[in-house]
Amino acid sequence: MHGIIHAELKKFVDTNHGPDAWAAILKEAGLENKTYITICAYPDEETLAIVKAASSLTHTPAEQILESFGEFIVQDLVNMYRSLIKPEWKTMGLLLHAEETIHRVVRMKNKRAKPPQLQFEAIGPSMLKFTYSSPRRLSSVARGIIKGVAKHYGETVTILERKGAVESI
Repeated sequence: MHGIIHAELKKFVDTNHGPDAWAAILKEAGLENKTYITICAYPDEETLAIVKAASSLTHTPAEQILESFGEFIVQDLVNMYRSLIKPEWKTMGLLLHAEETIHRVVRMKNKRAKPPQLQFEAIGPSMLKFTYSSPRRLSSVARGIIKGVAKHYGETVTILERKGAVESI
């Protein structure tokens, strides 16, 4: 997992639970002496351990934490990739072009980066079919990002999932 995710996860924890919570979560995860640098990559297992520890300490399901985290990071992602986002795009436009613009650039800039494969297909004037593919199995983050993008544009979304398609930690 890329270090920027850890930096955003720390920011999310600090915002929602205060500055001391991050240290407690790292300790619970067995990573108490770990420092994350935004430009480095870290084992996925560490990220998952952090989320499990946060779930345990907050008594919040991991899936809910991941979805809230996905929604939380949208503004920073929009700011980071603003030059790739066309002004005429709204929720559907950004989602339809996320893979070919943002993820393509992420992969070009960092050959070790492995963002999920996102496939959005317009199946109506206001409906998308979304397929998430990643060995990380963090579709909850993607669901949160979708909600965060809609919130960014002042729009609402309804997400319907195929039964059994939801992945959890």
